[in-house]
Amino acid sequence: MAATKNRSVWASMIDSLEGDKIVWMIVFFLIMASVLAISSSTSLLALQSDTSRMSFAMEQVIISVVGLALILLIYKFMNVGILRFFSKFGFIVSAFLLLYLDSHFQGIPFFRPMYINRAWRSISVFGVQLQVFEFVKVMMVMYLAWAMNELKLGRTEMAGKLSAFKHLKFLGTDEGKFMFYIALPMVLVVVLEMMGSNSSAIFLALVMGATLIIGGVKWKYLLHIIIAGLAALMLVFALEKITGWSALERVTTLVSRVTDFKDDPLERLRKETPGTIAFQEVLDDTMQPMSAKVAISEGGFWGKGPGKSTQRYKVAVMYEDFMFSFIVEEYGIIGAIIILMLYGSLLARGSLIVRSCDNHFAKTAVGGLVVLISGQAMLHILVNVDLIPMTGQNLPIVSHGNSSFLAFSMAFGVILSISRMAKKKIDKVTAAYQETPIIVTEDDIKDRLGDLDSMED
Repeated sequence: MAATKNRSVWASMIDSLEGDKIVWMIVFFLIMASVLAISSSTSLLALQSDTSRMSFAMEQVIISVVGLALILLIYKFMNVGILRFFSKFGFIVSAFLLLYLDSHFQGIPFFRPMYINRAWRSISVFGVQLQVFEFVKVMMVMYLAWAMNELKLGRTEMAGKLSAFKHLKFLGTDEGKFMFYIALPMVLVVVLEMMGSNSSAIFLALVMGATLIIGGVKWKYLLHIIIAGLAALMLVFALEKITGWSALERVTTLVSRVTDFKDDPLERLRKETPGTIAFQEVLDDTMQPMSAKVAISEGGFWGKGPGKSTQRYKVAVMYEDFMFSFIVEEYGIIGAIIILMLYGSLLARGSLIVRSCDNHFAKTAVGGLVVLISGQAMLHILVNVDLIPMTGQNLPIVSHGNSSFLAFSMAFGVILSISRMAKKKIDKVTAAYQETPIIVTEDDIKDRLGDLDSMED
């Protein structure tokens, strides 16, 4: 009796959730996987911090609650109109954060850029580290969804006003409006992000390109962006090569990672003398990816079991950049399949939501965010199995990182909020088909098609 009562409570809670229930399940499973994995993968971090793994587990539980609250807040109170309103500020906020980060300005104690792991990637806000790149990804996807929608509807007042100036007349053309609202913001954000992370900048460019495709961009405009992006990339490489400007030192890092990826790590070690600084640098660069591969190979089919990982003591960022390797080591191929199924299911459900959206902004936003989440997960996994060079992209929701968790919580909140609207349409269409009799006449079919057409209006 008690079991039936408890079951009815859980069933009622699930039924009360609007939006796509599969996406809700994906969120819950990813959060559970995160708490479980981080409680075990942070052993080395706990030793270095002179604390226990349970403290990191409790921290993850707290951030999970905060993330769920953020998801619920967006899902419950943010309709398409409100999301569209805030999205138009995505580029301005992103550009400001990136410019401030690249300035390295330390004059404001409670809001200053942080230099961590040989890169400027975060801003300390009252002592809390804000990983700028994680939020920029989400904000730029939302901005592009807004911009594509405005161009489609012809709401380009700012470009129209600027075109009144003699040297800005081209902004009055379709090409000029696209350059002003889409191409210029994209190139600027990518260049600014390259100052701190080349891999993040390249990944962001790919995600933004996919968002434009989902939004129905003309291929000639997409080609213009690709050309402009390549030109900007060549300019950055040329500046670094000619001037040796320290702000562009990440370009050298990108080149070295690509070239070193083709080399055998053991051969690189043999070229250096043991005990030298050069030998230690090569060892530091190769130990983590090599240990990650060892973790995957030792995981086998069933894995070593929870808390039995050995490579977590050798890989300094196992709980971030190599979380998938850790999961395979402790939970084997079974754990890997579950992770792949979760992100694959998100991609499938996202496609269904996109097809069910009548609103162009909503369709583009959901498609872009789903590509962002699933694409970053795939990138993380490819790095872990040593198919592409190191990128430093974590596993969305699962890896350790409060800023990343909150940024992806925002993304899931938007997806679930928009899915509520899409679900209503799906339910109406489903109900319409369920009411269709087994034997229908030609007039019945015409009437039914007329009802469905009216839903689209």
